[in-house]
Amino acid sequence: MLHAETQLTELRRGVEDILVEADLLAKLREARPLRIKAGFDPTAPDLHLGHTVLINKMRQFQEFGHEVIFLIGDFTGMIGDPSGRSATRPPLTPEDVRRNAETYASQIFRILDRDRTRVEFNSRWMGPMSAADLVSLAARHTVARMLERDDFHKRYQSGKPIAIHEFLYPLVQGYDSVALRADVELGGTDQKFNLLVGRQLQQAYGQPPQVVMTMPLLEGLDGVNKMSKSLGNYIGITEPPAEMFGKVMSVSDELMWRYYDVLSFEPTSVIAGLRQAVAGGANPRDIKVRLGMELVARFHGADAAQQARDAFQRRFAGGELPEDITEITVQARGAGLGVAYLLREAQLVTSTAEALRMLQQGAVKIDGERITDGRREIPAGASHVFQVGKRRVARVTVRG
Repeated sequence: MLHAETQLTELRRGVEDILVEADLLAKLREARPLRIKAGFDPTAPDLHLGHTVLINKMRQFQEFGHEVIFLIGDFTGMIGDPSGRSATRPPLTPEDVRRNAETYASQIFRILDRDRTRVEFNSRWMGPMSAADLVSLAARHTVARMLERDDFHKRYQSGKPIAIHEFLYPLVQGYDSVALRADVELGGTDQKFNLLVGRQLQQAYGQPPQVVMTMPLLEGLDGVNKMSKSLGNYIGITEPPAEMFGKVMSVSDELMWRYYDVLSFEPTSVIAGLRQAVAGGANPRDIKVRLGMELVARFHGADAAQQARDAFQRRFAGGELPEDITEITVQARGAGLGVAYLLREAQLVTSTAEALRMLQQGAVKIDGERITDGRREIPAGASHVFQVGKRRVARVTVRG
């Protein structure tokens, strides 16, 4: 096992907060495998690159010889995480939870070492808990402390309802740390309150408090909103190699560095060298190709990454797409825009009628894929390369 100080230096990379860093160093100096916990509510069946920011940090702990616990919140998923919500989140059905949990469990091993990963479900200890046990747990926290949480505070001040079961969510998540005797818990910055509840509950139950490490929330392809399937601005880890590569290439040059910082396994010194190369005149597109290759290879293998890159570059070399693509932003109407209307708003056609005619003729492509349905909805937050004929090309972002 590496020296504690060396581990800490590497573990700081890409982390928003470590609470408390001195505690983490002390735990690392014990020279034993630490129990690293990260919980995931199975709210959607597929993982995207935003989820992997956290899983990558788990992988790093794993490589340092620590025990990684991938906790699937099948019990908490039926409560519904209120974090960042302005209204009560509808709970999942047991069938939804079970189906999504099975998908999660199969996808995480694209990143984590199956033989060194402990998968847990929090229904194992929460399911048998009696009503008396739950009341005892609730007695270890106060309403005043709950209302310190920003989203609860805002809803309370504005008179919006807060259901009692929502107060149970951070308590149950915190109790997971007690049940697992976690040394470290990882979570997104929006989970900071919940993670600290876990630290407080461990102390209440006579355990050493866990270290809390928060990871940044990754912006989606639009560079503004958190990566989300509902916004259509995501890159799924099970997407076909060519589609994944094309989406990486569609991110802005500025956002590319953000992705390097939180997604790449390249050493920080290498990334710094790439930044210097671009500052010195290197084409950012070539650096983006390198990132796309790394990410596709991680989930699909090196051969698939090479094929995706070659296919993408053939499109440029063959004159299908220009190297410098115009960037256009259009405003969504509601949840998104129909393709025909979007083409008109982006001034890639002169009218909706022309857009429909070009679609019927097969002259419209989205990210290289020919489409004919003018009613196809492009969700707010999405960003794609649209091509009409041979010469009219633009990367269009739909702003919500």
